[in-house]
Amino acid sequence: MKILSITEKAAGQVKEILSQSTDKDVNAVRVGVKNAGCAGMAYTLDYVSEPVVGDDHVGEHGVDVYIDPKATLFLLGTQMDYKEDILKSEFTFENPNQTGACGCGESVMLEPADLKELAKARAAAGESA
Repeated sequence: MKILSITEKAAGQVKEILSQSTDKDVNAVRVGVKNAGCAGMAYTLDYVSEPVVGDDHVGEHGVDVYIDPKATLFLLGTQMDYKEDILKSEFTFENPNQTGACGCGESVMLEPADLKELAKARAAAGESA
């Protein structure tokens, strides 16, 4: 199991938003979670010009995505995608650790993943680097 996988569509959108950044040092994005909303947590996405020491890293489809280590336990096995419809476009996270969501879609309930599975995923990521 990977910490995070990225679909081709999400990778394409990451490339697009990086190309539009006014900060030319920005070369990746960082995924995290924060306390928010009525369900408890929300996903975050920030620009990265230099990785934060200790971040987990995923490189797929030509993009680099870093993961806040405080969020890794909640994101293990998650697939990051990008979806568009008539009313909105957004990054989505299909997360096996999600146990619920608020009705408005602003926040989610997340349970931490198994620490042994996280250790295996980090070891596998280190072997493939």
